[in-house]
Order: sequence, then structure tokens, then C-alpha cells
Amino acid sequence: MRTFSQSAPVLVVGGGIGGLAAALALAREGFHVKVLEQAAAIGEIGAGVQLGPNAFAALDALGAGERVRSHAVYTDHMRMIDAIDGETIVDIPVGEAFRKRFGNPYAVTHRADIHNSLLEGVRETDRIEFVTATRITEVQQSGDGVTAFDEQGHRYHGCALIGADGVKSAVREQLVGDPPRVSGHVVYRAVIDAEHFPRDMQWNAPVLWVGPNCHVVHYPVRAGEQYNLVVTFHSSRQETWGVSEGSEDEVQSYFQGIDARPLSLLSLPSTWRRWATADREPVGQWTQGRITLLGDAAHPLLQYLAQGACMAMEDAVTLGAAVRACDGDLPRALSLYQDARITRTARVVLSTREFGRLCHASGVERLVRNSLWKGRSPERFYDSLDWLYGWKAETCLSV
Repeated sequence: MRTFSQSAPVLVVGGGIGGLAAALALAREGFHVKVLEQAAAIGEIGAGVQLGPNAFAALDALGAGERVRSHAVYTDHMRMIDAIDGETIVDIPVGEAFRKRFGNPYAVTHRADIHNSLLEGVRETDRIEFVTATRITEVQQSGDGVTAFDEQGHRYHGCALIGADGVKSAVREQLVGDPPRVSGHVVYRAVIDAEHFPRDMQWNAPVLWVGPNCHVVHYPVRAGEQYNLVVTFHSSRQETWGVSEGSEDEVQSYFQGIDARPLSLLSLPSTWRRWATADREPVGQWTQGRITLLGDAAHPLLQYLAQGACMAMEDAVTLGAAVRACDGDLPRALSLYQDARITRTARVVLSTREFGRLCHASGVERLVRNSLWKGRSPERFYDSLDWLYGWKAETCLSV
């Protein structure tokens, strides 16, 4: 492994999945990294997450694939069911034929298990330093370096800076300054112990019940000991982007007239967390000199294609590959990384919105959706997903 002589480390703002992945990718290329995390302790909130083959390809390139695999639940199918009549619309097998096609499995796991697996890799190297309780509010750059300022006025100097500070990125605000696109879609999330989850619905699959302007998702995590439950609906009120406590009464009010099976799940959680969601319009530039963006800071996504964590890890691998291709020339590498990621991530942002619209179809559009997808062969679904799941670390710089 190469080691670059640096007067200052690469600064990574944010210690979530994207930030840890970026730190690992840079350390594996011989750079020293300082991660600046706003939380007082290193950790990850959230619940379940789905991992497509592209996520495993990225995790393998980061050296964390086996750790994540040891925690994951490998599903048998991906299933979509009409929440009105209870009829299955899509049932995609993700077993041997799927793995042969894409080179990796489809799995579900807990978000914290991915974070911890990356964190173990970070702790195995002496090239990465963590600074917690540090909220970065401003960044400045000169010809040969970058300075980040936190809300207490402390300064951190680096040879480059990666803004991996999430959907409300302070680094993006300074580089791009664009407004969020508040979707009006509200997401409730909870984790249910398997003993309380209906036994006749304990399917080894991510299951999506699609209804008019709403849907319910559930799948097993933690070796099937728990079930992740996510519900989404179009809010009838003006939403403000953010997270708050939820209420069962609100959830129930948006799911009238759906099949009794998904409806029965809505009363299971003792507490809910409520996300009023947003994304941003894709942009053609998120790099300026020695500063760039990564993950949700670069291309925040709605949840419909389950690609948020996957895209962040792809970003990190591509960043490492760009550094390698440019022999450590960071401004040139950050520009190459951006050029390799802009079109792909924009396609994911826009495709995610469209898939969400189709999931929430009503009236005649619902009937058309069902007729288009029902009975389609697995091979046709694999073909339609190849652009997304067929990503490989070896060709990540190809544009």
C-alpha cells in the first residue's frame, strides 16, 4: 500500500456510512484522514436497509464485505403486492440465478451493522483519526489546502475535504446553495421483534404493499429475530423536512381501504419515528478545487429504490479509484470522481422519484402498472435492473 507524505490529512465531514466508507477508501490509497463527526459518540441511527449486488461490490472493494455478509439476511425474493386487492404484482427470485447474473446477492440488514462493519475497518488502520462533537459550519480553501471551522470556532486544516455530512449538508450549502425539494411524502419506521410479528407474514423477502398514495414495506433483520417495518404516505399538510416522533393515529388515517394483512401491521410498534422526506435536484457540479461532496450530501435520495447507502459506498470506492488513477493528485482526482458519478447518481435520483410515483398509483394508472409488471419473467426484471445492480468497482471510473 502506498503512503503519501502529507502536511495535513484529508478531512472528511461526517462519520456516517458515507463518511466512514470515504475514509476507508482514502486510507487504503495511502492517505491520512481526519473524520469530523457532529455527534458526541460514533454510531448510526436508523433501522433496516436493503443491499443490492452493487452495495456488496462496493463493500468488498472497501474490505468490509465479509463483515456485512455475516450480519445480513439473504432473501429469497423481492415481492410487490397490491395493497387494495392483495394480489401479487411482482415476485423476483434473488437466489442462484440472480447471484450468477449480478455476481452478488440481495440482502437486508440493520443499518448499524453496516456502520459497525465499516468502523471495524477504520479502527484497524492508524491512518484514520476521529474527532467527535464537531459540527462544521464553514469551509475555506487556498491553493494547497482546506480549512474547516466548527460552531465553536475551532479550525481543522487538511489537504482536501470530503463533505459527507448528509442530507442537510453544511458543505453543500456553501458549495451549491440549492434548496431541498420537500416531497410531501412522510415515512414512518419501526423495528418489531419477530415474536410480535404475524407468523403468516414472516416471509424471507423485502415485501412492498403498494396502495394509492401510500405503501408498507417489511423484511427480516438481525438473523430474522426482528422485522423492519416502514410505511409511507402522501401527507395532507404542508411538510417541513425533518425527523420527529410519530403517532399511530396519523398512520392509520392514511391507510383506509387496504388489505387486512398490511393494515394489521400498523398497530404493532409501540413507538414510531417520523421522517418528512426530501431530495434535491441533480446538479452538474459538486466539486470545487480541493472540496467535494459524497453520498446524501451530493445526491440525496428518496427511499423508493433503497439505494441511499448503496450510492454512498459506490461514491467512496470511485473516489479511491480516482485518487489511484491520478497518482494522489487530489484536485484532479476529485474532478475525475465527480465526472464518474454525476450521471449515474442523477439517474438514480430521478428513477427513484418515478418508481415512487408508480408505487403510489391509483385509479386506471394502478391497473396499467399491475398489467405491465404482472407475469413478467425474472430474466426481464434482471435486464431492467442491470444498469443499477451491475455496477462493478473495476469499471467505476468508466463514464
